Amino acid sequence: MSSKARTADTRERILTAACEVIADIGFEKIRMRMVAERAGVSTALLHYHFDTREKLFTEAMTHSFANTAVDVERDAGTAPAAVILARILRNLLPSDPQLHQDWQLWQELWVRALRDETTRVFAVDLYAQLHAWVSDAVRRGIASGEFTPTDVDDLSTLVLSLSDGYGIRLMLRDPTVTLDTALTSVWRHVSAALGLPDTVPAD
Repeated sequence: MSSKARTADTRERILTAACEVIADIGFEKIRMRMVAERAGVSTALLHYHFDTREKLFTEAMTHSFANTAVDVERDAGTAPAAVILARILRNLLPSDPQLHQDWQLWQELWVRALRDETTRVFAVDLYAQLHAWVSDAVRRGIASGEFTPTDVDDLSTLVLSLSDGYGIRLMLRDPTVTLDTALTSVWRHVSAALGLPDTVPAD
């Protein structure tokens, strides 16, 4: 393995470990040595890549989002636009263990953003990326003729708002909300705006 590949592998292990530890115990309790131990690296090596907890946290959040987006968009050029959009909606909810962990990270981000200006700006930027993710998928569907034209920005904002609301209740294990009902509800608004069937497309 080349030096560049080893460096990339080390960063990947550190960021994966950081996501796990932050989700497990929360950002305020995290110590750099905890992440180093989980990643199987020395504390010195961890500090070489990330010299503060704040930098590690923001990189971990970015890493988590980027990995999700790459997986969802893997065949965006060939799959129906509705299938890609439905995947995005599923990934905006805590629909599997990995996404549940991602949601724990987001909740840590929200709390910290209320008290720290740098984190607030970072959180707003991440939301802009999420908005672009949804709106780009909708625009592709409109351009291909699969979707009825609509106000893309308004629909994307609605999707994120609904996903946040349902996601929080799912994380709280609210007995009145299930993943299926949440997804169906969000899709109902999307399908009405885009002229699609009410049934959420299978992946």
